[in-house]
Order: sequence, then C-alpha cells, then structure tokens
Amino acid sequence: MGAAIYHSPSEEEGISQKGHKNGGRYKDAGVDIEAGNAFVEAIKPLAEATKRPGVASDLGGFGALFDLKEAGYEDPILVAATDGVGTKVLVAEAAGHHDAIGVDLVAMCVNDLVAQGAEPLFFLDYLATGKLDVEAGRDLVAGIAEGCRQAGCALIGGETAEMPGLYEQSRYDLAGFAVGAVERGRVLTGETAKPGDVILGLTSSGLHANGFSLVRRVVEDLRLDYAAPAPFDPERGLGRALLDPTRIYVQPCLAAAATGGVRGFAHITGGGLVENIPRALPKGLTAVLDADAWPFATVFGWLMGTGIEGHEMARTFNCGIGMVAIAAADRADEVLDALTGPVALALRIGAVEEAEGEDAGIAIDNLDSTWRP
Repeated sequence: MGAAIYHSPSEEEGISQKGHKNGGRYKDAGVDIEAGNAFVEAIKPLAEATKRPGVASDLGGFGALFDLKEAGYEDPILVAATDGVGTKVLVAEAAGHHDAIGVDLVAMCVNDLVAQGAEPLFFLDYLATGKLDVEAGRDLVAGIAEGCRQAGCALIGGETAEMPGLYEQSRYDLAGFAVGAVERGRVLTGETAKPGDVILGLTSSGLHANGFSLVRRVVEDLRLDYAAPAPFDPERGLGRALLDPTRIYVQPCLAAAATGGVRGFAHITGGGLVENIPRALPKGLTAVLDADAWPFATVFGWLMGTGIEGHEMARTFNCGIGMVAIAAADRADEVLDALTGPVALALRIGAVEEAEGEDAGIAIDNLDSTWRP
C-alpha cells in the first residue's frame, strides 16, 4: 500500500541480453509497474480515510510511523497479530466478489488483539498475485479500509507483489498485520479464571474465515455452482452467501474489558470452539457450553446435514459463536450489558468448571447430541 509493486526495478532496468525481446523489459516478464502505480494512487484515499490519532506519516515512505503518546498511552504494552483468510480467497475468486474478504483480513487480526484487551492501532496488508487486477485490488482494499474503520485502527501501509510464475494470472493471496496496545497491568490472559465463572458468547455472522477447505470440498462433492442459489439461503447465490465477512468484535470487547469483570476472551478462529476456548483458561479448568443457548446459523445446519459430525463441526467452525468472554460470576450481568450492542447478539452460553484432568478442556452439550472429550 505505501509501497508500489514488490519488484523494485523500473521498466527501463530490464536485463539487456541478446535475444531478449525489447531488451528484456520487466513488463514483458509479467510485472506491470504502471498498473501497480495506478493501483497505489487508487487506494490512497481509502487508506487516508482510516487515519486516527497517533498516525505520524503518510503513505509512500519506506516505513510507517505511529506515535503512542499522541494516541493517549502512558505505559503501554504492544500486542501484534498476523493472519490471512485461507482458501476463502478461492470462493471470492469463483464468485467474483472481493470486497468482503478485505473485512475478513482485518477481522482475523484485530479480533486476536482485542482478545488480550488491546486496542488495535494500525494495520498493514500484503497482497500477492500473478497479475494485478486494479479493479479487484481496489475492492479488496476498500474492504480492508472498512474493516479498519470498524476496528478504529489506521491502514498505514502495505505491499502489493506481482509475481508471475508463482501465482497463476489473477490468483492472489492475502496476509494482514495488526499492532495494538494495552496499558501495562490490563492485559487479559484468562489466568485468573475460576470455577463458577460465566461464559458469554457473541454471535458470528456465519463461517467467518475458517474451515473453507472443508466447505469447498462439500461444494465440490455435491457438484454445486457458486452462482446458483445457496441451499441454506435461496435468496442469494452460494458464493455470495459464503462470503459474509467476519464480525469485528473490537468495540464491544473493549467496552466489556473496561468494566473490570472480564477474565479473558477467546476469538473463535481455526480450531473452532474446541481449540480456542481452552486457550483462555488456566490448567485444571474446563468450559461447559450448551449449544441450545445460541442460535445456530443456517449455514452450519446445512453443513451438518451433509454428514459432518458435531465434534468435527466444533473443532473446525465457530458454530455460531465468534468471540467468547470469561466473566466473573458477580460481574457477568455488567459484562453482558457492555457486550450487547449493534455488532452481535451477546448471550450466556456456559460456565467454567473444574476439569477432570490437568489440562484446560471443553465440553459442549446439545451439539449434534452431547459432545464431551
């Protein structure tokens, strides 16, 4: 974003060897510097619109600057996160819609930051492709800018790499990098959780950006067309319905953390409910959830109907809960009120109990019959 095309030599710097067409121009090798420069100019206003206190440089430099003091911090701990959107990019390509996946990219990073109580400050992206499609790329960055707006962080830079030979034509991949801050002593780790604590869940918008290799396998096995009506949402095409962007939980989670009643958060990403919730608990405790306590989005019902068992669902997908908060029992109502708002439905979905073994664990009742490890 702040940089131009990844490959730095200009078009005139081609290697001039005998037999090389046009003296060995970079463009003839598949890298179009003019298109890259046009792309950077097209996305500058999108990044500019995400500026926030602390941003201390403009796009175009070799690095971006951020002033923590101007952002209002006194003794901050920095928290960093990086992620991608996996094979959901293949669904975006098949459906021809690229804006929502930019929101996913931001969400996967900033939701990890806020899970430790950190406020996202700035974001950078990396877009790699075989041949840059300026229009599709602008849609991607428009989604990234929208995600940053929702998270309250600034899009301060990035990189666009045109790499013919490594990627086929318009094929692309994305990576995102976010940095946040939390005042020393306010980092949330879940280490103070205890039996009797309440587990609160924030509903998801659907699949978010995990498990798409399995979803794509189901689509392939059933010979479904991404342009045809979705089996779980006939008013929309299958591709578009699968692309609902990941919810960004930054604002409700920061509000909940400010109450002082949150022991920890768990962002439900790869590994689903099974792998992520125990990460917010100390050893010797287990999370006991009741799947009847939250609405089961139709896409998950459809996937289970194709033969995916409850255990596999719970360790692959969010199953309708995108973020979990562990709240002290005597503060649970206050935390629930703080989580409640326009972003997602906040619900009581379980409790913390002593585990049978030493490790932190999880049990889920009423998810395709009771599942327990």
